[in-house]
Amino acid sequence: MSSEIPPIFTTIYEAIHHASDEDRAYSGEFEDDIEAEGETLTEDIYDVSQLQEHLLDASKGVTNETDKEYRRLMNQCVQFLKENKLIKANDKFFGKNPSNLVPFCICAWIMHECDEYDFDGTEKDSTVFRASYAHAQKMRAAMTYAFGRLNGLGSLPWHESEATGRMVGNPSVSETVATYMTSLRRPGETATSARAITQETLLDLYMFNNQPEIAKVKEYKAGSRKSIKESHEWGGGRARRLLTLAYVLSFLCLLRFDEMLKIQMHDIEWVSDTCIKLTLPFRKTSQFGGIKPFYLHLFPPHLAHLCPIRALANWLEVADIEDGFLFRKIASGDRVSRENVHMTSECFLEMFRNNLLDIGTDSAPYGTHSFRRGGCQWLYSCCRWGLIRICDWGGWSTEFSNLTIVKYLISYADEPAERREDYMNPNRPPALKCFSCGRACHCI
Repeated sequence: MSSEIPPIFTTIYEAIHHASDEDRAYSGEFEDDIEAEGETLTEDIYDVSQLQEHLLDASKGVTNETDKEYRRLMNQCVQFLKENKLIKANDKFFGKNPSNLVPFCICAWIMHECDEYDFDGTEKDSTVFRASYAHAQKMRAAMTYAFGRLNGLGSLPWHESEATGRMVGNPSVSETVATYMTSLRRPGETATSARAITQETLLDLYMFNNQPEIAKVKEYKAGSRKSIKESHEWGGGRARRLLTLAYVLSFLCLLRFDEMLKIQMHDIEWVSDTCIKLTLPFRKTSQFGGIKPFYLHLFPPHLAHLCPIRALANWLEVADIEDGFLFRKIASGDRVSRENVHMTSECFLEMFRNNLLDIGTDSAPYGTHSFRRGGCQWLYSCCRWGLIRICDWGGWSTEFSNLTIVKYLISYADEPAERREDYMNPNRPPALKCFSCGRACHCI
């Protein structure tokens, strides 16, 4: 791909760098964007052997479905660039030595799909469909993946090499793209999963779903139709119990929706009448095993809305499931599907948002990471868990070596202060009493 600047890129440059003051990124905001985008790749990949191509394919770092979707977007990007003559028909856009113009090409593609202005500077008609900011983030993530993973450029930000004077790094993790993405966010538009679910919201959902008339499991009557008066009743007693269990497991174990929905009966082991051991078969960041189990205990009555044992028992009582997926599709008439197919993320998200509307809560800000984010905040703020324990519990990396204070807090040389099995155990022996505040509890 040639580095000679075509005239059309002048317009793209102006659209990115000469935004109005109200659209301009706040100071330091694009640096945060670059850092966050770099974190989407769990580790850098270096060209160190002839086996690189095979290693890259084996360590994609995403699920097969995500890889397929990213590749679809990659093809869409190349097609757009060629159709609009931003690159030549025989140019190779993705590669190990990207052109200096690649960041502008990425912005032009996203601008064409998601912005109110097209890449040639013309304002789009109000009838022209514009994709959401969340979709723009997905497009940008596909580019980061394409250059970082598939072409081995890692998460190193795009910068000029002092040795050669050439631009090196990942062009998607560049100041140009970061600045544009920050200015693209429209007022009032919220990024996916921007709002964390709270313990108070879960309590409201629990109280609503456990009202006698709402929680009642009714017999299915073939051919029956809901009256207009009942048309708002989107979920019966079984659906409500499924949701409660899904909420609790996602919140306590910091799970993504797809991780939670793929839990099967054989992944759950009853350690005792008051404790279960949950071992996930798959996690987005650990696709090849080595996942530590979650030990979940019976919570005291005042935490019944967060109790995994109660939620699991209530669901199994009405689901009649002995093997296969735990979270099955809910068919018409509030029936649990006999087919061993898990509920889709889209279906669960729709039910979750309907449930939020039940309690008068705006569902728009919530998404697939709301429970994961909310659970993390609850463990840190309410349960007073330390960073070490949260990272260990959630299976998160502790590679924060650039932060000195975190290096002091997290060290593999330290002895674990507590067994993982006791993290969620409310009946474990009390801690040493503090003679200043008098506390001897573990706060859960």
